[in-house]
Amino acid sequence: MNFAACAVASTALAIAAAGCRHSSVPAQNEKPRSAPPGVPEVQVPFASLKPEASWKIGGTADWVVITPDAVWVAGSKPDSVKRIDPKTNQVAATVPLPGEACSGLEFAFGSVWVSVCTTPPTMVRIDAKTNQISARLATGPAGPEGGVTASSDSIWMVTDIVGTLVRIDPQTNTIRQKVQIDAGSFNPISSEGIVWISGFETNILSAVDAATGKLLGTVAVGPKPRFLVAGANSVWTLNQGDGTISCVDARARKLVATINPGLPGEGGDICYGGGSLWATLFDLPLTRIDPTTNKVMRQWEGKGGDSMRFGHNAIWLTDYHAGTLLRMPLEETLKP
Repeated sequence: MNFAACAVASTALAIAAAGCRHSSVPAQNEKPRSAPPGVPEVQVPFASLKPEASWKIGGTADWVVITPDAVWVAGSKPDSVKRIDPKTNQVAATVPLPGEACSGLEFAFGSVWVSVCTTPPTMVRIDAKTNQISARLATGPAGPEGGVTASSDSIWMVTDIVGTLVRIDPQTNTIRQKVQIDAGSFNPISSEGIVWISGFETNILSAVDAATGKLLGTVAVGPKPRFLVAGANSVWTLNQGDGTISCVDARARKLVATINPGLPGEGGDICYGGGSLWATLFDLPLTRIDPTTNKVMRQWEGKGGDSMRFGHNAIWLTDYHAGTLLRMPLEETLKP
C-alpha cells in the first residue's frame, strides 16, 4: 500500500486546493434512515467542539465554496447565496437565486458559479466584485447530487444521466466541448490538468485531459462513489454504497488505499486541509482522517453536518436541517 500517494503535503494546502463536494438531503417521502455506524472507538460528542462563529443561512444551508477573501454558502427559503467575510465574520452580501442551489458551487474566473435546480436546470454566474448575477446559463446539472468544477480555462459539469460532460468557455458562457463518459457519472473535480469524475452507477473514477477533453482512462473504486476531493497527487472518493473512502494515486491512476470511516448512505461531503482529510454526514457531522496512515483519528457524533470546505485555517460546516453554517477553527479540532 502506497501511503505516500495519499499524503497531504503542507505546501499543497492553499485555499484554492482545499476542495469538497456535497450531496443533497434525502427526499421527504423516503423512510428515515438509520444512523451511520461510524467508528465508535474514536467518537466524541459534536457538542464538545466550540465554533468561532455561526450564521443562520436560511431554511436549509447547503454547498460551500472558499475564495481568497470570502466564504460563500447557499441556502433556501429564500433561495440565495451569502457571502461571508472571514476577517470580520460578517455577512457581506446576499445574492437572490432563481431557484435552489442544488448541485455545487465553484469559484473561478472572478466569479462564483452556482448550479440551480430550476425547470429546466440552469447555472448562474455571480461577479465576485459586484456580488451580482452577471450571467444565466441554459446549461444545468444532471441532478441534485452533482457538482461543478473549473480547470485553467474552462468550467466543467455533467448535464445528464447518460454521461455528457460539458466544457464551458468562461469568456462566452457557452459550451465549447462535450465529452462522453460513463452513464451515471455526476461529480467532477479538476486537479493538475485532469478532470476527475466519479461514476456513481459504475463504481469507477474517470480521468479526462483538461486541455483536450480526451478520456484518459478509468479506475475502479468503492461502491457508489459520489463526492470527491483532489490534491497532493491523490484523489479521494466518498463511497455512498458502503461508507468507505477510496484513495487513488493521481499520477499512476491506481487505487492505493481504502479507508473505512463508516459513512454509508446519501448526503455527506469530503475535503482536506490542515494536514487532515475530513468527511461529514448527518449524525456524524465531522470525521478526521490522517491521510499519511489512512487512520480515522477522531469522529464527532451528534446532530448536524452535510457540507463543508476547508479554508482560512478553519472548517466551514453546514447543518442542512438547521439552516446554519459553523466556522470551526483548525486548532479546535486538533485538541486532544
